[in-house]
Amino acid sequence: MQYITLNNGIEMPQLGFGVWQVPDNEATPSVAKALEVGYRSIDTAKIYKNEAGVGRALAASNVPREELFITTKLWNSDQGYENTLKAFDESLERLGLDYVDLYLIHWPTPEFDEYVETYKALEKLYNDGRVKAIGVCNFNIEHLQRLLDECDIVPAVNQVECHPYLQQPELKSFCKEHNIYLEAWSPLMQGGDVLNNEVVKGIAEKHSKTPAQVILRWHLQYENIVIPKSVTPARIEENFQVFDFELTMEDMEEMAKLNRNQRKGPEPNEMNVR
Repeated sequence: MQYITLNNGIEMPQLGFGVWQVPDNEATPSVAKALEVGYRSIDTAKIYKNEAGVGRALAASNVPREELFITTKLWNSDQGYENTLKAFDESLERLGLDYVDLYLIHWPTPEFDEYVETYKALEKLYNDGRVKAIGVCNFNIEHLQRLLDECDIVPAVNQVECHPYLQQPELKSFCKEHNIYLEAWSPLMQGGDVLNNEVVKGIAEKHSKTPAQVILRWHLQYENIVIPKSVTPARIEENFQVFDFELTMEDMEEMAKLNRNQRKGPEPNEMNVR
């Protein structure tokens, strides 16, 4: 496992395991398998409705709590200072934990304009020692800039859609300038046509790896945190086998040319669902 150091000195595994769209009853065996394979970072959220399933896997695991890195997220309808504090307590209870390692605002929902107030509640949770690090998801540059201007703690992480067809160079550059790590959701474009891209397939063949492994390796070398999701045991193992090879400079240059600014999910300014 490779670890990165967040802007507050906390270490986080660069490769984690995501459970988006995994039903609660399937989350338990999937997370158990991921822990068995060697994953130590697990990414869930209230809206995934599987925090309890994740918690059951953690409780049954013999991995010490201090070796785990658990992320969950605040849903849009829970924004606002007091709502956030209440929602955090409820997430902790479902997970069966005393603290989480990373707590994120799921979307800025700019139409409602509560994300600054919400982030101040995250700052309180951090200052109270109930979370090890705080951050955001799906924040564009203008949303991040408001937090930098109006809040005290620089977000540790901005989790956004990122894959070879949506490489987010401007956002990534802004985050790097402010010591915010970019974390990629949908890193394989949800198994989309990027896996059949001829450039990706050619690089995979060269390294005797699968296209998915090449894309995950690209994320690691692009200095992203990455959280692939799968409920298939063989795929969970495959996604972990990315530390025994390295893409060349030429490979990275070829991958860079694949950027199309093509989204699979919504544009953050347009995602105002509650």
